[in-house]
Amino acid sequence: MRTASRIVALTTTACLTAAACGGSGGGGGPGGAAGTVTIGLGSDPGTLNPFAAANSAAGVMNAFAYDSLVSIAADGQVVPGLAKSWTVHGVDKVEFSLREGVTCGDGTPLGVSDVANQFNYIADPKNQSPLLGLSVPRTTTATADDATRTVTVTTRDPAPMLLRMSAMVAIACPKGLKAPDTLARASDGTGPYILSDVVPGDHYTYVKRKGYTWGPAGAGNDQSPEKVIFKVVPSETTAANLLLSGQLNIAQVLGPDRQRLESAGLKQQSVNLLLGQLLFAETPGHPTADEHVRRALIHALDLGQIGTVATGGKGVPSKGLGLAEPKMCPADNITGNLPAHDRAQAAAELTAAGWTKSGDGWTKDGRTLEIRFTYLSGGEQILAAAELTVQQWKALGIKVTTSTFTGTTLASVVGGDAWDVSWPPFNAALPDQLVPFFSGPRPPQGMNFGGTDNPDHQRLVAAARVKSDAAGCADWNAAEVALFKRVDVVPFVDTPVTMFGKGVTFRLDRGAIVPTALRKN
Repeated sequence: MRTASRIVALTTTACLTAAACGGSGGGGGPGGAAGTVTIGLGSDPGTLNPFAAANSAAGVMNAFAYDSLVSIAADGQVVPGLAKSWTVHGVDKVEFSLREGVTCGDGTPLGVSDVANQFNYIADPKNQSPLLGLSVPRTTTATADDATRTVTVTTRDPAPMLLRMSAMVAIACPKGLKAPDTLARASDGTGPYILSDVVPGDHYTYVKRKGYTWGPAGAGNDQSPEKVIFKVVPSETTAANLLLSGQLNIAQVLGPDRQRLESAGLKQQSVNLLLGQLLFAETPGHPTADEHVRRALIHALDLGQIGTVATGGKGVPSKGLGLAEPKMCPADNITGNLPAHDRAQAAAELTAAGWTKSGDGWTKDGRTLEIRFTYLSGGEQILAAAELTVQQWKALGIKVTTSTFTGTTLASVVGGDAWDVSWPPFNAALPDQLVPFFSGPRPPQGMNFGGTDNPDHQRLVAAARVKSDAAGCADWNAAEVALFKRVDVVPFVDTPVTMFGKGVTFRLDRGAIVPTALRKN
């Protein structure tokens, strides 16, 4: 359940996970290496241990101190990182050939065995790393060959995206791996910066290291700022004020304060994340176990209007499940596959399910149709969108009761049984990471919150899992469509997650700042 709550909790943040924020591509843009860049964070990162970090703030920061074997470029292609090349063997093995000359922040060479040891550490259940099953398959073993400088990562079960998953593992150096707890407030990686000063709840300072030439696709840090300070600024209004005054160079602003920054002409970079999604409880005893009822509930909603309210008019219609940009299998899987807004058809679906209109409600076998709706507690816009959703259901004559959850309470609320429709936006890096949310056991044994049991989805996922990487895209996309056609889950709006900048040039990779592309103007 830790992994489930982790993915959902990160849906309204800048980056999916510490593991999913490895930078891609090289530098570029004007400006030199001199100067200090100050970046605002909406919350304190807590632990910075790359084996245990479970929030986006830590992911954004760890990208400055740690590298990965490979990275994902802006066009979705895999590019070299610490590995100069690789060979994919089916869906259960990848052999990485490591660069020479890579060193840790203290000058210690990074050994081939050091990399293999890290994969094995994460794969050992006793270490309780939240990366296990997310970026390192549960049946993983890694071996090292010092003579050929190769690391071979193997799984006993099919892992069709094993290569891309390795981009989500921030490689620590041997001292840090031997004492992971020391990494909570220090860094020990091969990345372009070293963590030098920590004041929890206030600021974290990184200083540039010399001689770094092994970044993604061979990028170096010679043009990067000498120092990067991450400043904890919980208030978006305060962050916007500090940006405008020049006391911050970069900050994420999602709410109404963004209008001031746009008017001032500040630079901005955005990625879209899924925000609006409805999930249904389909186990016996829930009215939503009936597909006709699920269809009626969606026919009753103007999802475009609800999405506009939820995003303050900044959103775009979803095209599929919540996957990080650039998506591995881009496609529009939603258009034409979900019930359209049609109140008359909604009533017809309820009638087909055996419900009878009675006064201002619907009854069946002596009971009234009532929907328990729980949604993400995510600010005024989400609250207004949830209220609008309830109004449109009530206009059809459906009785609705509501409750809320946060990222930290999702496991107990949505993992329980006291709801029929839920609004939990799931975002992940790769298609197979979302599968447990729509198949397999319910909590606490699994993450299938709604108890979804869709044979077509399961069949297509099985077909996709025996095809390596993008070769399975047709099946992965068809598996999504199978969920939508049966109204098991309904994604409806993506929201732009925007970082504004002043006095800098920067670029984002899935919401995280690319350290080697950061420039002080």
